[in-house]
Amino acid sequence: MANALADQQSIFQQQIKDGKNTIFGKDHHLAQVGSHADFIQAVPVRDYEGIKSYIEQIKSGTENVLWKGKPMYFAKTSGTTSGVKYIPITKDSIDNHIDTAKYALLNYMAETGKPEFADGKMIFLSGSPTLERVGGIPTGRLSGIVNHFVPGYLRKNQMPSFETNCIEDWETKLGKIVAETSKQDMRLISGIPPWMQMYFDWLSEANDGKKIKELFPNLQVIVHGGVNFEPYRAKLMESIGEKIDTVETFPASEGFFAYQDSQNEEGLLLNTNSGIFFEFIPAAEVFNENPKRLSLADVQLGENYALIVNSNAGLWGYNIGDTVKFVSLNPYRIVVTGRIKHFISAFGEHVIAEEVEHAMRIASKEHNAHIIEFTVAPMIQTTDGALPYHEWLISFEQQPASMEAFAKTLDNVLREKNVYYDDLIRGGILQTIHITALQPKAFIEYMRGIGKLGGQNKVPRLSNDRALADGLKAFVV
Repeated sequence: MANALADQQSIFQQQIKDGKNTIFGKDHHLAQVGSHADFIQAVPVRDYEGIKSYIEQIKSGTENVLWKGKPMYFAKTSGTTSGVKYIPITKDSIDNHIDTAKYALLNYMAETGKPEFADGKMIFLSGSPTLERVGGIPTGRLSGIVNHFVPGYLRKNQMPSFETNCIEDWETKLGKIVAETSKQDMRLISGIPPWMQMYFDWLSEANDGKKIKELFPNLQVIVHGGVNFEPYRAKLMESIGEKIDTVETFPASEGFFAYQDSQNEEGLLLNTNSGIFFEFIPAAEVFNENPKRLSLADVQLGENYALIVNSNAGLWGYNIGDTVKFVSLNPYRIVVTGRIKHFISAFGEHVIAEEVEHAMRIASKEHNAHIIEFTVAPMIQTTDGALPYHEWLISFEQQPASMEAFAKTLDNVLREKNVYYDDLIRGGILQTIHITALQPKAFIEYMRGIGKLGGQNKVPRLSNDRALADGLKAFVV
């Protein structure tokens, strides 16, 4: 915490030293880079499409392409625009993925004085650890790769069995997980919140409707990441039967960026000494030709930034697609505010995930509504010639007493959070929001239908088109 800025500078210098003799380094004249300003001039910001040609060279067997030698692994991940992506994990970068998970749990133990979860069973709802080879390099889901590095002292308590974890079909796998874990002393459960909820639902159904705490009286902590936890918190805790501790993490195939180091402070501690040099672009500038690129020393509280990573996995100026906001500069703690591509700006309003999730949290509490899942999309072409609007498609476990009042609260809170949206309502450009109530299992059925049920798959909270919204119309209440 104390050495964050010095560590970032040291990592930057080491990366330039290690990268200058690679094919990428020679293409971008890294040998002439002496400062961050030089680096900005030499290395443009890019997404996966921008490094794809280098990845193809690695896959063909070429060494020293993005980083020295060859990657240990490819993390295989589905991109929304690039198809399948192959993200390199190197001998130098693997520790970032392994150690950060360890630090999150050790911080939790140290702060709470509650290490007992390590004496019982722990489940990691992850992808299959089965690996294929691409260009001679072991390749698979990140969670499956990391599974091979669970230390021996934890592996004896790890669930599910290796055989079950290798099952690809999510529902078949989940059924086996429920059968294997129902009678165990489960103390820690880790995964993406919607799939954790599905696990809890299946567990309860298989055990006469019992709460999770009745099945696992020693359940102590949930470790979660991948999506904002808040929309799922109330339902998860209700399923458990009481409030338990939670630890949030911010992992991705491109790196393990931050983790919750305190049960009492807001935000996730940025991982400033783990082989990643971070840059931050103000979110409003991210699509500019030459956006402002800040180092950690220059960030400010409360500003939305696109997160750019430079890593010892060989990623350079890489835009991971997430936006973050600093809630503390001493130490450097962030909250994840959304995805760059997941916003609504059909009319110039630029509504982001943080804003709709905040509105949903306030409205749900005020109107005693229990939400399973939701997404928001613009309705531009109305059938009756009325003004366009934002459509909120919501799976309710418990609907509000008045849907009209619930919608009004959602709209008012969103208008308070987003001045552009408020201007469009005031100016008669948009109607206030419309709610479409969906069946409780609508999102699960939809994800099953497109072959993305379970694992690391996530439902976009916001879309600028109607593809997801129209797909969900089959599940209207």
